[in-house]
Order: sequence, then C-alpha cells, then structure tokens
Amino acid sequence: MEFTLLGSGSSAGTPIIGCECATCRSDDPRNQRTRASALIQVNGLNLLIDTGPDLRLQALREGIKRVDAVLYTHPHADHLNGIDDLRAFCYHQRAAIPIYGNPFTIHDIQQRFAYCFFPPGQFWDKPILDARPVEGPFEFGGVTITPIPVVHGRWLIHGYRIGNIAYITDVNDIPDASWPLLQGLDILLLDCLKATPYPSHFGVEQAIDHAQRIGAGQTYLIHMTHDLEYHALQSQLPANIAVGYDGLHLTI
Repeated sequence: MEFTLLGSGSSAGTPIIGCECATCRSDDPRNQRTRASALIQVNGLNLLIDTGPDLRLQALREGIKRVDAVLYTHPHADHLNGIDDLRAFCYHQRAAIPIYGNPFTIHDIQQRFAYCFFPPGQFWDKPILDARPVEGPFEFGGVTITPIPVVHGRWLIHGYRIGNIAYITDVNDIPDASWPLLQGLDILLLDCLKATPYPSHFGVEQAIDHAQRIGAGQTYLIHMTHDLEYHALQSQLPANIAVGYDGLHLTI
C-alpha cells in the first residue's frame, strides 16, 4: 500500500493571502500547504480522500492519472469544492467515479453539486459520480474500508481506516465507540489545526494526547494553519509523532 499526503493545510492554505508571518514567508516547502487531501494506492486502485480546492494542482504535482473512488470526510468547502476537477478523470476513464461518505455528507454533495450526478453526455465534460452513502465498513475492489466516526464541531463526520493506516482530519472529539477502530495502527494521520485548542479541531496538546492514547507506530499531524511552523512544531513532538507535509509519501 502506498500513501501520499496531497495537502496538509487548513481551509486558507499556507501561505495565506496577504500574510507576512514567518511561516507564510518561509522558503521551506514543508511550510507550503495546500488544502487537506490524501491518496491511497492499494490493490491497483487509486482511492482519493476528499477533493479540496487544490485538487488540480495536487494531481499534476503527484502525477495522478486515475481516480477509482473518493472517500469524503465531510462537506466543508476546503474538503469538497475541488469536486469539479474529477471531470478530468471521468473523461479519461469514461466511467462514473463512486463517492463514499456518511448519509449527511452524500446528501449535501448531491444538493450542492447536482450536475455531477446526471448521466454522462456525449463529451464527458462534467464529473459523473455515483453516490454511495455508508455508515459502516464496506468493500471496494477487494479492499476493506472502515469509516471512523469522529466529532467535528456539531457534526459527526468520517475518518477512514484501510489496513493499518488511518486518516482523521477535522476532529475535536473521538466517540467511545470509535476507539476500537483505531487499535493496532502502523500509521495515523491526525488533525492538528493550531497551537491552541479550537472548538472544532484538535490543537497541538490535544493532538499529542490523542496520538499517544491511540498508540500508532507513527503519527503525522495534518490540517495545519500558518500558526504552526514546520521546524518549531517538530521540535516539540515526541519521537513517534511528526509534522506532515505536502507530498509526504509512505509505503505501508
């Protein structure tokens, strides 16, 4: 299994428009963060997690030429509004792309992007998507995918586990029923928005506490604002927790 962190940033990305802070002015590529998304390659499949506004740039950067399914965490704009860029993959594949998410997320996507669910036209010039709401583990192409319910503000959204890797973005609480789904992980990608707590996200201290309780072999922090400079944050972290960055590639 191959994992690529396509985007490690929060809703504004880093650098932020008009900002002159040290992180935004940094020339270290690990401080240049596009909106949160990831790619898992397993069993010959390309499984995309979310379609943020930077999907086109991420796909070009990483040479992504095929998307077999999309796993949506929730319908906030920074995780969804690149959905129209799926049309390039539909055009080349001449096939609808299945999308998965909890019923609330899928319904929201269908309401806001109804044109993505029309039958294909002659020119395949629009995204052609196949909505598949899920609330528990399911199989796609011989791969078992386990949604992990987590709390994001007032919403119950999905993280995802495939094999021994889990991806959890945009979280401020993990329900008791979800903890068993996080046991025995080799790799965990975990939300860490700011240095201080935030109502709908983990801050640094919360992320470290939860990562240590989950006990994955290695945790990478994701969905970060410019408040968190790569080297400054890395210097605060325990040995088995690291700062994620755009283009991070893992073989599991």
